[in-house]
Amino acid sequence: MTIPPRSRPLPKTIARGSVLPLDQRVLVMGILNVTPDSFSDGGRYLDPGAACARALEMEQEGADVVDIGAESSRPGAAPVGEEEELRRLMPVVTEVCRRVRIPVSVDTTKSRVAKQALDAGAALINDITALRGDPDMSSLIAESGAGIVLMHMQGSSQTMQEHPWYDDVTNDIRVFFRERMDVACASGIQPEQIILDPGFGFGKNLNHNLAVLANLDAFQELERPLMVGISRKAFVGRVVGREGFEGRLLGAAGAVATAIILGARMVRVHDVAQMRDVIRMVEAIVGARSQHAKA
Repeated sequence: MTIPPRSRPLPKTIARGSVLPLDQRVLVMGILNVTPDSFSDGGRYLDPGAACARALEMEQEGADVVDIGAESSRPGAAPVGEEEELRRLMPVVTEVCRRVRIPVSVDTTKSRVAKQALDAGAALINDITALRGDPDMSSLIAESGAGIVLMHMQGSSQTMQEHPWYDDVTNDIRVFFRERMDVACASGIQPEQIILDPGFGFGKNLNHNLAVLANLDAFQELERPLMVGISRKAFVGRVVGREGFEGRLLGAAGAVATAIILGARMVRVHDVAQMRDVIRMVEAIVGARSQHAKA
């Protein structure tokens, strides 16, 4: 594989006054689901004590950010009401923000949930609707200075995998990102608050996912850091021919390595320690290539 050159250094990324060094290295976002029905770890971290222990473990393993979610977004997942999401989420967010030294992200589409999480100390909001789900989310992000992940999704969690269709999946997502960035900035959000996520598995079939992964470098022109969530996704299992979450680790590692080579600056993963090793290896190879090119 030819390693594409970086077009230019990325501008800085800000999350509530903290600078995320996405312009310097690839960061790891560790996934912490406090849900009963997530495809990976549903039910394991409903207890705040267990959830906080896992967050501390991920920090020790090398996570740069921990992302806490209380509503599953797997295909076909039922929506969760605001009060139930707060009931699951807030004891965990409050305790994790108190005990970890790394930034905390909250995976939510609801502005009231986001506000309470930010008030408890969270620094980023990971919004799978890219500010389309709640009309008050944009102003909250603008006023708080929080980082915001804008993710591409075709349809909703209930419908997204029924009949996904694109003219050109990579270009369609690029157009979507431009439009959502324009909306965000018109609402007062600064460009340096924005991280982009192409939404692997969200309204995309196997060929769509592979096409987006193979062409990630096409998003460099947007000049915002790209986050990828490939970790143990179903399409990885289909490619490597392994059923179930546990069999997808090595296939996911290959996909993560490819994503980094093609420009991803943050990886959202379940397996923090293993993917930290993947990142170190890829960055060493890319660094050696850069040094050789200068010689």
